[in-house]
Amino acid sequence: MKKYLLLFIITFFVMSCSKKVEVKGKITGSSSLERIEFVEASGVGTLPLINIGLDKDGNFSGSFEAPKDGMYVINYAGRQNLIYLEGGQKVNISGNGATFPNEYIITGDAKKNNDFLTASMKFLADYGSKVNLAGLMGGDEAAFLKGMHKVEADINKNVDDLAKKNNPSKGLLEWKKNDIKVTILNLLANYEMSHGPMSGNPSYKASKAFKDYETQLETDKEAMVKSIPLYRQYLLVKMTPDFQKYAEANSKGKTGITTSEMFAQYLKTKKDLSQTAKDYLLAFVMAQADIHPTTTPANIDKIKKIIDSDIKDATIKSDLLKMQVAITGLKIGDAAPEAALAKQDGKAYNLSENKGKPYMLFFYASWNPYISEATVPVLKEVVNFYKSKMNFVFVNVDDTKDQFIKTSNSLLKGIQGVNVYGEGGLNSDIAKKYGVYGFKLPCFVIVDKDGKIASRSFVNLGEQELVTILDKQTGLAAPKVEPNAQMQPQLQLDPSAMQQAPQPANPQPAPTK
Repeated sequence: MKKYLLLFIITFFVMSCSKKVEVKGKITGSSSLERIEFVEASGVGTLPLINIGLDKDGNFSGSFEAPKDGMYVINYAGRQNLIYLEGGQKVNISGNGATFPNEYIITGDAKKNNDFLTASMKFLADYGSKVNLAGLMGGDEAAFLKGMHKVEADINKNVDDLAKKNNPSKGLLEWKKNDIKVTILNLLANYEMSHGPMSGNPSYKASKAFKDYETQLETDKEAMVKSIPLYRQYLLVKMTPDFQKYAEANSKGKTGITTSEMFAQYLKTKKDLSQTAKDYLLAFVMAQADIHPTTTPANIDKIKKIIDSDIKDATIKSDLLKMQVAITGLKIGDAAPEAALAKQDGKAYNLSENKGKPYMLFFYASWNPYISEATVPVLKEVVNFYKSKMNFVFVNVDDTKDQFIKTSNSLLKGIQGVNVYGEGGLNSDIAKKYGVYGFKLPCFVIVDKDGKIASRSFVNLGEQELVTILDKQTGLAAPKVEPNAQMQPQLQLDPSAMQQAPQPANPQPAPTK
């Protein structure tokens, strides 16, 4: 009996500590081409945790591992909204396609928390319209501080009243209290920077009362820097003048140094900052300044080294590396990862079957509306021009194998290449290894004859850099055209015809030299 009791306790513990969030719901008047994504709002990588499709009636369902209890972003149809989620929850979300997720209704485990969150946001919108913020910002310091204390007190009173009514979780209530403090801190920082020029007193310096108020608001720095990106922005704004002086003094005679390198060196001089704060701030700057599609291979290597040596938090380190792969692609010269793939008949397919000949990986899904009208016509021209010297592997990342078969048969009919499916779509083995997300479709990667990565990830077949790589790998030479001129067959590679996929949301501007 004791044995069974122990097993029950272990099972209960595992279940109660689960980080998985199950979401389902219905969006009336939606399009089956739209997708719903969830992104951790307090993370550093801003990559979607899940990409969920809708059926013809607007129903959807899915589950994902929540990195932590906290604030998440819902993306749908180019619109965003916040939602508070906790691991182990079952959440039902409904709305109308015309207004979702700006407006939504939540039932299930997350109802109380998000009723509280929605009510507090509504109060802030109403309250903010009544506060003469411009007058406070333009007034003398004593009046400004008095106004800020009143704003803080009014908002906190509303939060306390809403907490009694909605009974939110302790974690959400603590987050909201800190969110209020961070909002006030940013107003203080704005006042300190702008008051001198606005008042005609360039020698203005914040008083002791001003600084004491800042200190009072920063009593929970670790929680703030972990959970509120706006606090990271506040810290960066405060240290920008000092960083600029440091960069000017330490960049003389140096060329090719990145913002991330300089900022990492600068942080080592900041003894007053915790390692947690340094990790989040450095990640913040990297994501904004030096992780982008056109980052050079040399700078990609520099960023990886900084991540390995200077970032101590394992989760932040992992998120940054995932983000780098998603934005810049796999490292050129590394072996192309094998992944679980299947043909239409169900037989397994290995990328190594192409060894001895270069090949292009083309990632796509039926729900990308630009595939048929923009990508496929250009793809046909590319394949026809290079097919004698290289192979083409068309990797479908639709939600189901049936949709893969239907899509590949209709969209790619008559185009020479191998049609394969990544089981699980964007959650598939191959999507994870190659950093493929919804914002990155369609996606093209070139692999050389030795099975090594030969290019960064491209989302546009018309990019001249991609054409140059194709020429180099095949020994062929695509027709040259004047810049901005539309290319005509036999090889039509018109950049304006292609869908430029949006990049993941980046943090606010980082300090630069």
